[in-house]
Amino acid sequence: MAKQIQEIFIDDLDGSEASGTTKFALDGTNYEIDLSGKNREKLEKALAPFINAARPVRAERARGRRGAGGGTRVMSRERSAEIRQWAKTHGLPVSERGRIASSVVEKYEAAHRK
Repeated sequence: MAKQIQEIFIDDLDGSEASGTTKFALDGTNYEIDLSGKNREKLEKALAPFINAARPVRAERARGRRGAGGGTRVMSRERSAEIRQWAKTHGLPVSERGRIASSVVEKYEAAHRK
């Protein structure tokens, strides 16, 4: 027994058969709409003067949240080595590699604040 599944897009403006989904953005909000070829041309024609006068901008990467404290800090190798050395001279437990415990970093920063 054969099965055929057909996906048909319906134009969100006039209910005719759409040729696919059109995506666009304005003021940081992304939109998508299913449009026929004719209505897509209308949209492109309406936006053309604005697009032609605008500057292209690369999309920003989405930033994930890590815990309630906000973002993560990426530490340079030099800074990591400096903190590790300081921790060892002050008798604090610190591994040779990997992530440095936040408590150690906080103590280092407190000791170096002016």
